[in-house]
Amino acid sequence: ATGFWHRLQIRFKWLTIRSARPFNSEEIFAFLSWIFWGHVLWIVVGTTTFVSLAIWAINTVFAQETLAGWVGNYLTKSSGVTIVFENAIVPTWRDGVITFNNVFLSRRPGQGRDKRTRSVSKGSSTTAAAAAAEAVNLSKDATSTNASDVDPEDDGNYTQFDVTIRTVDVTLSFTKWFNGHGLLSSVSVHGVRGMLDRTHVQSPSPDEPLPDPKSYRHEHHIGDFEIDGFKMEDVLLTVHQPGGFRPFTVSVFNCELPRLRKQWLFYDFLSANNMSGSFDNSLFTIHPRQVHGITGMALGSAEQSSQMLHGDVEDAGQWKKHSRLRIDGLKIDHLNRGVEGPFSWIQEGNVDIVADVMIPNDEDGSIAKVMSDFYDRMEATVTQNTGMGYAEAKRPWNGDNVIRHSADEEGGEYQYDRQDAPKQSVEPTYSEEDNRFLILDLRVQLNDVRASVPLFPKEFSYINTALIHPITSYINSRHTFIPINCRIVKRQSEFDGSWTIFDSGLLDDLSRETYEAFVRDIYDQRQQRRRMKKVGGWVVKVAAQALFLGLAGQLA
Repeated sequence: ATGFWHRLQIRFKWLTIRSARPFNSEEIFAFLSWIFWGHVLWIVVGTTTFVSLAIWAINTVFAQETLAGWVGNYLTKSSGVTIVFENAIVPTWRDGVITFNNVFLSRRPGQGRDKRTRSVSKGSSTTAAAAAAEAVNLSKDATSTNASDVDPEDDGNYTQFDVTIRTVDVTLSFTKWFNGHGLLSSVSVHGVRGMLDRTHVQSPSPDEPLPDPKSYRHEHHIGDFEIDGFKMEDVLLTVHQPGGFRPFTVSVFNCELPRLRKQWLFYDFLSANNMSGSFDNSLFTIHPRQVHGITGMALGSAEQSSQMLHGDVEDAGQWKKHSRLRIDGLKIDHLNRGVEGPFSWIQEGNVDIVADVMIPNDEDGSIAKVMSDFYDRMEATVTQNTGMGYAEAKRPWNGDNVIRHSADEEGGEYQYDRQDAPKQSVEPTYSEEDNRFLILDLRVQLNDVRASVPLFPKEFSYINTALIHPITSYINSRHTFIPINCRIVKRQSEFDGSWTIFDSGLLDDLSRETYEAFVRDIYDQRQQRRRMKKVGGWVVKVAAQALFLGLAGQLA
């Protein structure tokens, strides 16, 4: 050996082939195969590290704009949202994440048609916002001048936004991307400011019936993200609603989700570990429900005795978590738009909502779970379940609530009957395996509300028009608050594709349960008046008898 590199070459050959001869073609091919498959394994196992090294190698002073343009164009093409990076993309080695600073996101009409808007480059978020506004104005001018050239698929009938994010930390997963679940593994967002513009969303005319909430649900596509861990802090957005509704702000102080899926967006937010913020200056929180008992005890065991007393026996093992959702002082105008029932009659006031949410366990594909489900189904076919508590709650509600009017010698009274509800023409079909339910125990308090009778009531699906006047009179007679307790049971599959409380059907269910609670309160009030009359008459009768007996004794 004549030098360092010569000695290193000899030692490498002795380590690999135990000889000093030159490498043949098979050995060179083996080395290349090891290098190739090693990089493939590195990409699969350590996707974030591999991409971080690639970014570090490319992200020089002269290539920052090129790299930002590549990443921005890829994300814009895959998401349909214009993305602009103000600063360089920085891999953070200590935390094992990739950091994006000062990211601007925009979704406006015409961004997909113009090639210039699809070409994304590194720049300032302020400049990008001005460019987005200019693109909107150009799109409006083009629409007014030449309406035949406008793409009918992009009519602007969707939520538009311009948002600036201070910091985004992401980790990547090649396995998730290969399985069609997106490239993102975990996301952490800090500092979001911007505007959500829904003024372009077209609402149906007053003569048209209200649209079915299910028609707004998202359809699943390959590549929809399924993030395993999502965190969000310091979010402040201004929302502009259609129909001349006043602008309001939505804030999120902190949010931690165990997972966030595009297909189950609203359901995953209900399953949040913790979340706090404000909606139109009304504070809301989502946190694990706390019960008095031993810390770390089995979920639901502290309430098992009370559930059995009420005939509501629920298997604690089928629940993943118990969460509590609370929102204070929500203005009623957020609940009386686009729904039927009592909420659409209330014009003033605010609402306090406390909901105990019971999240079911996820689908388990293990052999033990399959055998257990098979045994349960076989046992259910042999024995009949005579309980009415949870079995009635699990029965899908396919009809309308009917109020029967019966007259007797003491006057008319309203009676609520579920069994006489008419069947709908179209009933949803559920598979036998779809036996997971989400339960919400709601406590709604209407504060200082005022209701008005609709002048031209429509054909409500579950409202008897004979009770409109009694319910509005009952609401207006309560000058402080009206407490309402109800339970909503929904199949987990009904949240598939839902992004809001509207398309999930929860708003309609809440309005229906509120109507039922009003009917029960009116019926109980009438019964209480009847009992008070009977008790008062009995007291007067006893007092008169005692008086007459006393007078008779004195005369005798």
